[in-house]
Amino acid sequence: MFEHFFQCPYCWEEISMLLDPSILHQTYVEDCEVCCNPIEIHSKFENQELVSFDAMNLEQ
Repeated sequence: MFEHFFQCPYCWEEISMLLDPSILHQTYVEDCEVCCNPIEIHSKFENQELVSFDAMNLEQ
């Protein structure tokens, strides 16, 4: 598992998520651990390294 730190698009607090580098492309929704708002997560791995990560506000 790969721990990735980023800012919540709602409350701007730094949070972390565990990502599985064996899954090359991931898209899912997870609630912020601080403000509980839903965040759409997009991640991409190549050669076991994170090459792309987006955390998007679902209420835009």
